[in-house]
Amino acid sequence: MIEEIQQALQEAGLDGWLFYSFRNSDPIAANILGMPAEGHMATRRWFYLVPAAGEPTRIVHSIERDVLDHLPGSKQIYLPWQQLHSHLKTALLALNANGAPRVAMQYSPEAAIPYLSRVDAGTIELIRSFGVEPVTSANLVQKFEAAWNDEQLAMHEEAGRGLYASVAEAFAEIGRRIKASAPTTEYDIQQFILERFASRGMITADPPIVAVNAHSAQPHYGPTKDHHAPIKADDFVLIDLWAKLDKPGSVYADITWTAFVGDTIPEEVNKVFTTVRDARDAAIDFVKQAFAEGRTIHGWEVDDACRAVIVEAGYGDYFIHRTGHNIHTEVHGNGANIDNLETKDDRVLIPRTCFSIEPGIYLEGKFGVRSEIDMYVSETEGRVTGGEPQRELVAILA
Repeated sequence: MIEEIQQALQEAGLDGWLFYSFRNSDPIAANILGMPAEGHMATRRWFYLVPAAGEPTRIVHSIERDVLDHLPGSKQIYLPWQQLHSHLKTALLALNANGAPRVAMQYSPEAAIPYLSRVDAGTIELIRSFGVEPVTSANLVQKFEAAWNDEQLAMHEEAGRGLYASVAEAFAEIGRRIKASAPTTEYDIQQFILERFASRGMITADPPIVAVNAHSAQPHYGPTKDHHAPIKADDFVLIDLWAKLDKPGSVYADITWTAFVGDTIPEEVNKVFTTVRDARDAAIDFVKQAFAEGRTIHGWEVDDACRAVIVEAGYGDYFIHRTGHNIHTEVHGNGANIDNLETKDDRVLIPRTCFSIEPGIYLEGKFGVRSEIDMYVSETEGRVTGGEPQRELVAILA
């Protein structure tokens, strides 16, 4: 692992990567460095410096001197704060004898990417006071926290197929119940989907969204046992579902489909769906073309390509979230997001990562349409995973 980090540092032209944590303040550092989940206390500050070449340095407090013992490198133990500063300054300045060392840290200039902002401003000030330049570790983190191996890609594809099958079964179940005049609710269908997940060996940290009519215009609405709406004929239904295989190292898949509980789609609903679908496809095409041509692209650029279609159609004010998010072992991973609205995500879309494309138009009090697919990018291509994207609204009673 250290050799891989050092190679990445050399490719990025950086002198080192400084990991820092206080009371488990940086889960990214914990993941990358393989910090034990149990069996140690970490109530004091620790630093782990990986140079672009040479031996790493562990800087730990006297009463927690074993906290980094699972990692290689020399150990510097501090007790008074002055000693901590001295150890840090000495180790950092040794990285580059010819000028101000440049070290990666988990911070984002001006908090542009808050998901990465794990190091507090005071610690950044301290590092700068030594004549060292902290730079964001955003793209480095992706290499170690977002890139998949072949086994993870295969598990993602299997989970994706399971999602596509589960949402089709959910719409069929709604149709069956409506035709049989059997009362059903958002919560009933949510629980039905969870049963389908279990039958396929799939798990999820949170239950799927099943949202009817005005509820679908609330992007993060979710039914509960005590708060849900009935599903009836002539209702609009949105289902957003995400899950992964119940296996070590598995990664998520995440899709959203929409349907109308009838045999004919209302004109306004169809118009909004078509706009969302076309925006989604514009983003897909943008990514595919860029990777086919070997062009470097950033998360914000894909958001722009998608959002432009919705703005042009006159619905720009109703697309109220980013276009997509990174996907990894958590459904929202630590790689680049597809975002130029909530943040300007200038992280590069790197090979062997996956992200969602999920534009939406939300007409408050009426209905909301979201169409979500997952895209995986390799060194030479971008492609949709798991199944065929939704092309038309599902007419459940047709």
